[in-house]
Amino acid sequence: MFAVSRANPSMLFGVRLSGLALLVFLAACSKPAEIEEPVRAVKLLTVGASGLSVQSEYAAEVRARIESRLGFRVAGKLILRQAEAGQRVQAGQVLAQIDPQDYQLAAQAAQAQLSAAQTQRDVSLAELRRYEGLRAQNFISSAELERREATFKATDASLTQAKAQAQAQTNQAAYARLQATTAGVVTGVEAEAGQVLAAGQPVVRLAHDGPRDAVFAVPEQVVASLKIGQSMTATLVSTGQLLKGRVREVGASADPVTRTFTVKLALDNSDKLPLGSTLNVQAAVLASAQPQAIKLPTTALRQEGTATAVWLLDEANMTIRSQTVQLGVVDGNQVAVTSGLQAGQKVVAAGVHVLSPGQKVTAYVDPYAPVSAATATKAAASADATSSSAGR
Repeated sequence: MFAVSRANPSMLFGVRLSGLALLVFLAACSKPAEIEEPVRAVKLLTVGASGLSVQSEYAAEVRARIESRLGFRVAGKLILRQAEAGQRVQAGQVLAQIDPQDYQLAAQAAQAQLSAAQTQRDVSLAELRRYEGLRAQNFISSAELERREATFKATDASLTQAKAQAQAQTNQAAYARLQATTAGVVTGVEAEAGQVLAAGQPVVRLAHDGPRDAVFAVPEQVVASLKIGQSMTATLVSTGQLLKGRVREVGASADPVTRTFTVKLALDNSDKLPLGSTLNVQAAVLASAQPQAIKLPTTALRQEGTATAVWLLDEANMTIRSQTVQLGVVDGNQVAVTSGLQAGQKVVAAGVHVLSPGQKVTAYVDPYAPVSAATATKAAASADATSSSAGR
């Protein structure tokens, strides 16, 4: 017979509690399992040097070859402006007027001075004639006659001066009317009635009738390839009309905001083209200073601080690292890389913003990509071999 002793329930509870605490302690001390970073499939591109063809189509605007900013030659208060934007005017047509009252009064004063100078000159001339007769009879000395001659010369010079001043004041009064210098179209108005204007301050802009220019902007890397006299063609967007022209002017400095250079293309047979129309200018393919360059799609580029970078593949361990690059001209949807890459290297071509340095990757294979003839033949041979083995 064996003696069976019953354990104390409190003791059993303590043992169970101790075991549970031991399990918790062991679980806390054990090292957590590392979560492996998933290997991401990326689209890779092997870079190589290829030719550049700089984009050569630009949006342009039709403008008059000569456009003048017309203003009064004298200062005054603008009391009337007859010209309106878009109005066609003829040579000599009055465009605006300033208050002429002060200039008319000045002209009247100059006329009065002219009359006085004319009278003084006539009196001195009469005295000179009389004294010449007296000198012929030896009633006066030669010195007295010479004084009368000097007086006459002085009054004659005063008369000449008064005539000039009167003419100038008359012109000033005429300048109170602003007239069109030639036939054309008013393209802008820069002053309104009631405004006090300084001499020369623009009031209207006048586009002269005659030849037209196509005006467009080009980037800095292209402007050096444009030459005066270079032939180009342009297409009028509204009608599709094809126009020919030659480069007439190339901007000497860049626009401070857009950093582009203005180019003016003199169009042939363009007198009737409507101002402000849109043109597409097709330039000849421009020669580049770097005919062979590495090109990347814009999807491969990312911003890293102030620099531009790409993900470069390390084929030894299939990881990626960041590589900064210097960019050149834009060629369609691709950008030329001037430095930072060498031909034969592989870069990530898409999805660059979800990757991190040192991350493992694998090359993405497009299941819908067309299969080459060699690959198809190899796959067919493998399938035939498998079928033969199954038949035996």
